[in-house]
Amino acid sequence: MKNDIKDKEDIKILVDTFYVKVQKNELLGPIFTDLMKVNWDTHLPKMYNFWNMILFEVPGYEGFPLRPHLEINAKNPLTALHFETWLGLFDKTVDELFTGEKATEIKLRAKNVGMSWSYKMDYLNKLEV
Repeated sequence: MKNDIKDKEDIKILVDTFYVKVQKNELLGPIFTDLMKVNWDTHLPKMYNFWNMILFEVPGYEGFPLRPHLEINAKNPLTALHFETWLGLFDKTVDELFTGEKATEIKLRAKNVGMSWSYKMDYLNKLEV
């Protein structure tokens, strides 16, 4: 039986499982591995702290999360499909691992982040044309 997301350890399980899917994804994987050459040893702990802050309002995340996406977009324009794919993988991962109020909340928060950033990238990309 699946449980709800209850702490940072559950966030780690979610993030680690999610990013395995991202790396294998045909659309998203090359952005992380080839274009941005992500250092997973530094990226994953940032994501643990980010989602822990988002879901449990726990301090620990430092940074401007939109900045790396702007850097990616400058090299390879991000489209709604990128964000839809990201969100689909995220939701699928949450659903595979967890159920409950916090699981539902993190999916909603991810949707809000994805939609907001998708809109911003679309706006910036239209300015470039």
